[in-house]
Amino acid sequence: MLPRNQVAMNPTNTVFDAKRLIGRRFTDAAVQSDIKLWPFKVVAGHGDRPRIVVQRKGEEKFFAAEEISSMVLVKMKETVEAFLGSTVKNAFITVPVYFNDSQRQTTKDAGVISGLDVMPIINEPTTTAIAYGLDKKATSVGEKNVLIFDLGGGTFDVSLLTIEEGSFEVKATVGDTHLGGEDFDNRMVNHLVQEFKRKYKKDITGNSGALKRLRTCCERAKKTLSSTVQTTIEINSLYQGIDFYSTITRAKFEELNMDLFRKCMEPVEKLLVDAKMDKSSIHDVVLVGGWTRIPKVHQILQDFFN
Repeated sequence: MLPRNQVAMNPTNTVFDAKRLIGRRFTDAAVQSDIKLWPFKVVAGHGDRPRIVVQRKGEEKFFAAEEISSMVLVKMKETVEAFLGSTVKNAFITVPVYFNDSQRQTTKDAGVISGLDVMPIINEPTTTAIAYGLDKKATSVGEKNVLIFDLGGGTFDVSLLTIEEGSFEVKATVGDTHLGGEDFDNRMVNHLVQEFKRKYKKDITGNSGALKRLRTCCERAKKTLSSTVQTTIEINSLYQGIDFYSTITRAKFEELNMDLFRKCMEPVEKLLVDAKMDKSSIHDVVLVGGWTRIPKVHQILQDFFN
């Protein structure tokens, strides 16, 4: 069962966002901030490394972030082998350009744990450009400057690549390891938590099951708001037998996240400064990550690049 599907039924044993723990210390402010929002338990392990706690057969089991990532890689390996009908031994693993040495090594460790022979770690913007065939498109028109705008679930980065005759050069990259779609979801969740509190004088922040059910609905609502201007939130018996019903508009969603939308453009502006390049010199903008489907993201980029 997919984690997103089972999280409402088994919140404390459903682990996600492991990438936000990769190569970090438990006492990192970013880690402490995330722990408050996750339904699963994270504790300090040896050397101040975060350890994820799950219950299995009545016992507590402790896992490092790289162990969780390795489980995902094992599943990916099995899926690819089933499709190809042959054994897969080698793998290229990509990471954000700004991952530090600890994060890169921990990511590589996850691959080794999964039984893969990990080839050199590759920066995500390069593989994105290859996946979109930009290396082939560039051969006929000479040098091209491509901006990769990658807004994922847990991280955000913007990279500027120059492509010429099939070769790639990363001119500059700027990002935020702690800005992603999850943060947009958090705003809607917090908004509805406060609405529930106003309506029923009850606080659900201490109930992980209720929060995850609410989050699941918010994720669904966010996707719906990409194609419609209003949607409803309906949850039977959300907390202490109370049914919760609310409506949210695209305009309200954008208002709740306006500072985050603006924050997304700060790296774009810094990127151009670092690369000593004017925005008029950008030939293509490539949007990567499911959260770039949000209409407001398209709008702010179109406004910026005229």
